[in-house]
Formats: sequence, C-alpha cells, structure tokens
Amino acid sequence: MKDLLLIHNARLVDCEQDVKDGAMLIRGGKIEGMLTKAAAKKLMQDESVGVYDAHGCVVMPSFIDMHAHFRDPGLTQKEDIESGSRAAAAGGFGTVVLMPNTNPVVSSLKMAEENDIKAKNIGLCQVIQSVSITKDFDGKTVSHIDGLKAKTVPIITEDGHEVMDSAVMLEAMKKAAKKNLIVSCHCEDPFLAEAARPLRKQALDALAQGKKAKAASLLHEADVLLALAEDSATFRNIRLAEEAGCHLHLCHVSTGQCIAEVRRAKASGLAVTCEITPHHIGLSGDKEQNVFHIVNPPLRSEVDRVCLIQALLDGTADVIATDHAPHTEQDKASGSPGFSGLETAFAVCNTVLVRENGMSLSQLSRIMSKRPAHLLGLDDRGSLTSGNRADLVVVDPDEEWVVHGQEFASKGKYTPLEGKKLTGSIVATFFNGAMVFQQ
Repeated sequence: MKDLLLIHNARLVDCEQDVKDGAMLIRGGKIEGMLTKAAAKKLMQDESVGVYDAHGCVVMPSFIDMHAHFRDPGLTQKEDIESGSRAAAAGGFGTVVLMPNTNPVVSSLKMAEENDIKAKNIGLCQVIQSVSITKDFDGKTVSHIDGLKAKTVPIITEDGHEVMDSAVMLEAMKKAAKKNLIVSCHCEDPFLAEAARPLRKQALDALAQGKKAKAASLLHEADVLLALAEDSATFRNIRLAEEAGCHLHLCHVSTGQCIAEVRRAKASGLAVTCEITPHHIGLSGDKEQNVFHIVNPPLRSEVDRVCLIQALLDGTADVIATDHAPHTEQDKASGSPGFSGLETAFAVCNTVLVRENGMSLSQLSRIMSKRPAHLLGLDDRGSLTSGNRADLVVVDPDEEWVVHGQEFASKGKYTPLEGKKLTGSIVATFFNGAMVFQQ
C-alpha cells in the first residue's frame, strides 16, 4: 500500500459538511486534509501517490456500532471475529463494540483484550470488547469491575438479559461511575420476559402446524408482555443511574414509552443516552407476520416505530446500533432471537431516515459515526477532520438493491429483510487508509 492516497471525484460528507466534487489526501493512514481540484489534479501525476476515483459517490467517516455480537469465544458456529469483521467491513463499519454474552462470558480485562487483539491481527475493523456487569452473568458479583480500564473497556453490559437484583445493579453503577465506564443496559424485566417465553414457543409450534393466525396471535401476546418488560426496567435503570451518578446507555430502545422516559431524563440533566436499531425503524410488528423475525426486543407497533424515527430526527436518540446477532439456520428455526444486521444497516437508515423522512446525510453521519465516537472516547474518528484516522466508507445513496442473506459475509444468513428492496449501497470501506472492502 502506498503511503499517500488521493481520493477524488467525491462528495465528502460528515456531521458538519457536505462538499460536492471534493478531494482529500490520506497520508500514513490518517486524513491529511481536503484538496482543491488543481492540487488534486497535480497529485494525480505523481506515481508515488495512490489514486481512488469515487465516481461521484459519497465518502463519509466509517460507521461505529455500539452493539454487536461476534459470538467469540465459544459460539463460533454462529460467527467469529474474522467473519464478523468481514461483515463489518462490508457494512461500512470501522469500529464495533462487542457484547460479552459468549461462552465463557467475557468478564475480565484479559478476556476483552484477547478479542481486541484477534481483530487487530485480522485488520478489517477495530473491535472494542465490552465486559459483563456481573461476573459470568451470575447476577451478584461485581468485584471484577475494579480491574477494568475505561480506555480499553469503556462499556459494561449484561446484554441478553437484565441484572435482576436492583441492589447489585446500583453497586455496579457506582463502581462504573468511579471508573468512568458506561453502563449499557438491556432493559427487560426478567419475570415478564419469562412469562413471554412459552408464548413464543407455542407460536413456533403453531406455525409448524400451518396455523399462521394462531402463531401471530400468540406472538402478539408475548410482545405485549415484552413491551411492559422493557418499559418497567427502563424506568428502574434510569432511577438507579441517577442515584449512582453514572453514564447510563440504553440498548435497542424500542417503545414510545421508553423514548418518553429518555426525554424526561435528558431534560433533568441526567447522563442518559440511547441507541435505536435499523430493524426497529425499518420494520413494524404490525405488518411483519413471520414468526422467525423473533428478536429481543421484538419488532414493535407502527406507533412505536414512528416514535423511534422522530427520536432520531430530533436528537432524543443518540446513535444507530445494529444489535447484529447472527445464528445458525438450525438455531434460528428453533426460535433463537436476533439476526444479522451489519450489512443492511446503512441501506435501512438511508431508506427510512433520509429518503422517507428528510434526514440529511450529515445528520445520518452524526448518529452513525460522530456521536458514537464521542460516547466511546474515540477522538480520532467519526469525522473527516485533518489528523483523524482514515476510517472511511464510500456509499452510493441512490443505488437500489434487493437483500439476499446468502450473499452476506456474516455466517448468519437470516434476515427479516430477505427479498426487500432498499436504497443505498456500500461501495468501498477503508480502514486505517487501506481498502478492506469493495463492492
């Protein structure tokens, strides 16, 4: 790879600028700066400079995902660091925060560093491995938090379920506040969630018997319980975080009631942030009747979907996060919640937020790149600022394509978007100035 790379004939977009027919110079994996047409033309004559013609496409800071599952260690039949990194690159992501619900659970600085190093050696994206709130998800031990370093592990989370004991959660939040760690919560009352589980199983059984209407009815009943589970746990966690004085980040917020709680918390000056997934703004539980679309939290009502979109438009919601959760075909058929999302994230957000709801590409760059970079303390990325890392994505916001999960780089081929037409494609991804994906 040449030390100097010229990107030209590009529309340069980040959270603060939208420059048509622009050019930029990359030196040693960092953004050196924007160039005039004359300066770019002169550099093209220099054989020591690599040249990338964007052909009028949009060049943006690569995306940063605060919530994904690469299933490593222990569940690598679903995904591993390498296949997950390839999926991230194909989706335009340069940095991905991984959840700790692996086997064994990631509950130490050492285990987190091992995954970080695996990804570094692969060289397709940066992985930031989060650590569990309670040791091994035992629901009671939080002493391991004392050994964490915010620079390496900025987030602790019990993603996949909730810390049931409020006293334990409060203690963990107080420790996190002292160490400047983000407490990322999968808000779900475990007892209501448990009540919903048999209804989901009955829905799968009904579908296997060809009883689609019954399956849809059972799934709706389960989803009502799960909405209550999310709403009640969100209120509890905000109140505990207020007492502890920690930064609370709410995972995959999916109900209008939770958005209202976030608005109230922010208006009160609390350090509360939240994420929304592409599938919760792109799909409605009212319309999607396929029971295999099971995900936690579930696809919600159209009313909820509209509330989530408005929260992203008005800034109540901070970031887009994929909750990329790949499964084997067998596990998905058995009702495992979640599906692959890295490779469709931009297209869904571009289709729903930009084309259908008037968000600018600069605003989209803010919630997919700049804002998550800021929350994670990654000051050297998220914008096209001189001196930043050259983690870039080239997108065609106007290209239409049809989703086919079998074409995913991820091991998880299931997607609720199968066969759907989206607008906006990933043309190329650069990581530290090197091209790691090209369409």
